[in-house]
Amino acid sequence: MPRFAANLTMMFNEHAFLDRFDAAADAGFEAVEFLFPYEATPDEVGARVSRNRLEVALFNLPPGDWAAGERGLAALPERAPELDGLLDRALPYAEATGVRRLHLMAGIADAHDPRATAAYAAAVEHCAGRLGERGLDLVLEPINGRDMPGYFLSDFSRAALLIQELGLPNLKLQFDIYHRQILHGDVTMALRAMIGLIGHVQIASVPSRNEPDGEELNWPFLFEELDRVGYAGFVGCEYRPRGRTVDGLGWFAPHARKR
Repeated sequence: MPRFAANLTMMFNEHAFLDRFDAAADAGFEAVEFLFPYEATPDEVGARVSRNRLEVALFNLPPGDWAAGERGLAALPERAPELDGLLDRALPYAEATGVRRLHLMAGIADAHDPRATAAYAAAVEHCAGRLGERGLDLVLEPINGRDMPGYFLSDFSRAALLIQELGLPNLKLQFDIYHRQILHGDVTMALRAMIGLIGHVQIASVPSRNEPDGEELNWPFLFEELDRVGYAGFVGCEYRPRGRTVDGLGWFAPHARKR
């Protein structure tokens, strides 16, 4: 049976960020993830994780200036000198929360530009190397262009090929089923083919990005498929609730932790 992590950037928005940890635990989640924890201190985030007996499945390295439209720096050659600063900012949060994997965002760049391609590969190798020294994994997530126009990494095969070419033991694929379905479809066969590369899985309904309880994918089948292929990690619930978060958790009830 899959284990689920509430995405606190998208879920439980009825509460302030730190209070979402409490709300997720009260709803029965044993783990959480989030895009960015940086609005709070590492100690504040770590305290909420600890008091709620939660695991942190994933969060992102800083993406640059999000408010100004930046969505990562890795594929931007001129921003390479900033990478160590991003890592230095994220690592105290990793230590405070016990997270085992971080996501590196590629950025808005031309996917066919050889300079961007070379910069991205070099950034991935560098960041994976530094995280590996701490026993942490780096994950790469292809993101569809409808949600994030111009995003450099928008192809699952390209991400898988880079991971295979670099051959780093702590470099994995972030397999977001929502993005996979929009970009390529064929979710089940891709899970079977790529399971050896997958370090994290995320879910949301397609096309609305709401609760995984309907629309064009057969969620009970996919949850069972994750068991069949041997995926043992957390499944991140990176979806936008249709209303109040707790009102849309009927799909999750069989999986909830009893407190």
